[in-house]
Amino acid sequence: MTVVVVVTSILLTAAAALTLVRAERGPTMLDRTVALDVLTSIVLGAVALHAAWTRRTDSVPLLLALALVGFVSSVAIARFAAVEPEGEGRVLTREEVADLEAQRRADEEPQSADDESHGGPAPGEVAG
Repeated sequence: MTVVVVVTSILLTAAAALTLVRAERGPTMLDRTVALDVLTSIVLGAVALHAAWTRRTDSVPLLLALALVGFVSSVAIARFAAVEPEGEGRVLTREEVADLEAQRRADEEPQSADDESHGGPAPGEVAG
């Protein structure tokens, strides 16, 4: 049984490390949400492994509480993410931030009188 516990502990540790990498990299809020939900499941597995190894049943309420916290947090985040506008919730690269800033500056610059265009006929009007 010792070999099983050691191998399982190593696998849970590797899974937790990879999940933390996924949560850190993202790129969207939903990717991070799924990663944290998986991390909650890994913690549940670790507590269950400890309970099985020590043959203690007093950690069952802790398992139940962790499972409920994981479920409720996933549902709450999913509810708020459902109304998230496109493009929100992800970390922009430096280049994307610079492009957005340049576009914002270009939109704020006033047009000079030389650049003013009267645009031609109104929609539906025939030019004569």
